[in-house]
Amino acid sequence: MSPTVAAPASQRRPSAIVFAYHNVGVRLLKVLLDGGVDVKLVVTHSDNPNETIWFASVAQLAAEHGLPCITPDSADAPELLAQAQQAAPDFVFSFYYRYMLGQPLLDLPRHGAFNLHGSLLPRYRGRAPVNWAVVHGQREIGASLHVMNVKPDHGALIDQQAVPILSNDTAREVFDKVTLAAELVLARSLPGLLDGSAPHHPQQHIAGQYFGRRTPEDGRIPAHASAWQIHNLVRGVAPPDYPGAFFEAQGRRVQIDRSFWAGPPGPAGAVPPATPGAGRFQLSVQGAGLVITGADGQPLPVRAARLDGEPLDAARLQQLFGPQPVLVAD
Repeated sequence: MSPTVAAPASQRRPSAIVFAYHNVGVRLLKVLLDGGVDVKLVVTHSDNPNETIWFASVAQLAAEHGLPCITPDSADAPELLAQAQQAAPDFVFSFYYRYMLGQPLLDLPRHGAFNLHGSLLPRYRGRAPVNWAVVHGQREIGASLHVMNVKPDHGALIDQQAVPILSNDTAREVFDKVTLAAELVLARSLPGLLDGSAPHHPQQHIAGQYFGRRTPEDGRIPAHASAWQIHNLVRGVAPPDYPGAFFEAQGRRVQIDRSFWAGPPGPAGAVPPATPGAGRFQLSVQGAGLVITGADGQPLPVRAARLDGEPLDAARLQQLFGPQPVLVAD
């Protein structure tokens, strides 16, 4: 019997370890498989039972393709590094994986480690870029493929794709656009990554453009917010995908699930700190519907709201609070 001869490097499929989660992880893993990449290992997360899981499963996709898939508790787990070393990949890819990869993992691939981030880097580095961009009233966002290093979203850019944020887009709708943008970016960049011809453009970092994770408390509507700022917060954390925007009045919790913006969009930016004597927004009944009047005096129609978790409409608001506008608590 003749001895087995390894295929020449030119005939061997490029190999990769893929760290992935969420819809972006699912779509981009499909791009790699469609592009002929030999995925040696998929690393993903176990779903959190306390989190609303509205997105597709990377683990399920891996199972469908017969790919080895693990869900370590951290990216520093010794067993993960051991399996990664055994795989000896040409590439490492990270697609919406929630843990930072350490230098030992980044040093493994022969041809580089690459991450897909859901913003137009260097803007909105860090966690929850889509939510932060919508909350800040931005008019566009996108997807960026970049070199990974130990600093988050820091390495050289390979390619980007912008998408618009319309005035009434929710964070979920924008995330769906970003997912498509990510797929376009990877699909057109993959041939260059595989043959070594992909361009690398150093990032020009911008101060104040790193954002941390959001918590449910970040959905609290500031008392002095303008109508445009309130609308951006409402759509940036809109349920059922995210926890929702809320305020408290007379000891009750009011959650605004949907609002509607009919005029030209306002300026981008976060809600500034309150100034002495600044006004407060209020919730009231106009006709048969609910309206928030921002601290700037502008009206914002409310399309869906809840009071202490139960649906809130104009009749119920008047029944509970009377005919006077409801003011946010100090």
